[in-house]
Amino acid sequence: MYDLIIRQARQPDGSLIDIAVLNGRIAATGGLSIGARREIDLAGRYYASAGWIDSHVHCYPASPIYHDEPDKVGVAGGVTTVVDAGSTGADAVDDFYQLALAAKTRVYALLNIARTGIVTQDELADMARVDKRLAGAAIARHRGFIVGIKARISSSVVGDNGVKPLLCAKEIQRENGNLPLMVHIGNNPPDLGRIADLLDAGDIITHCYNGKPNRILTPAGELRASVRRALKRGVHLDVGHGTASFSFEVARLAIAQGIYPYTISSDIYCRNRIDGPVHGLAAVMAKFFTLGMTLGQVIDCVTLHAADALRLAQKGRLMPGCDADLTLFEVRAAPCVFTDAHGQSVAGEQQLIPLAAVVAGVCWLTDEGKKSHVFDL
Repeated sequence: MYDLIIRQARQPDGSLIDIAVLNGRIAATGGLSIGARREIDLAGRYYASAGWIDSHVHCYPASPIYHDEPDKVGVAGGVTTVVDAGSTGADAVDDFYQLALAAKTRVYALLNIARTGIVTQDELADMARVDKRLAGAAIARHRGFIVGIKARISSSVVGDNGVKPLLCAKEIQRENGNLPLMVHIGNNPPDLGRIADLLDAGDIITHCYNGKPNRILTPAGELRASVRRALKRGVHLDVGHGTASFSFEVARLAIAQGIYPYTISSDIYCRNRIDGPVHGLAAVMAKFFTLGMTLGQVIDCVTLHAADALRLAQKGRLMPGCDADLTLFEVRAAPCVFTDAHGQSVAGEQQLIPLAAVVAGVCWLTDEGKKSHVFDL
């Protein structure tokens, strides 16, 4: 007998599937005749996917600028795994790790190359804050929690240092098992071309559809040659919506040229969760319906692709042996207005409504899940 079976779950391609859970792992999928201690019948009306992974959040509660609580940006919104993108560096990551252990949501970290993390907006303006020895020691202490490193390379962060912090980030990366490197882009200097030319296969450009002058598109609306070269090398594009880093116009022009995001992430923290324009990963995902992406493409960006980008091998797939992390959700046909980070709005016809997050086989209802009375838990 299984611990849990999700029955008649709809998939993005319209097919139905049963998903069985035992001891915190997916035990079987398909049409299942064996029973379970608990069963949830979605009756073909609601969807189940591998658990959603938000690969760019800020959820270290003690951060003085960008902070939130893991479960408010995680299971409360149907997200089973969150990856904090550089809120902490070597100085505070031990404290963050202890706090993360108490969360219902699975929490991981990208270590900021500045030992201070983000305690001021210009954490990389003073190169003395980049200590490769301390960074390496932190990674060694927390392998499995620190899944990559983060470097914010825009003018307000690096000051007069240009790409020097990025060169240091690449050294830290090479000296510590070639961990994934996420690079924040924004206003120049340094120019995006210089940044892109330093990146290698598996590196991640976040805020990829920002509307600032130092964006991935030329003034004529074409993809920059440096970014095209980077993509050919295997560099990934991450959305990282945030308060000031997502433009519908840039995303529309890029996607029209076949430049899709590899991962969709929110860059959420308490203020843009409450006041917008982010609100939650589901809201960010739904914006891509209006840009022409299919449900299957959107779900891949927060499951399979996110797991692969951050080397979370047991996540992102509905396969026996993988972690029993699932997101149960509804695709609701309803007129809505979506707003980007620049105040531009577009009309949408579909919303993604997360109903529950299943983490290691334990089900946590969202507010919508509680109101809908779909599940008797």
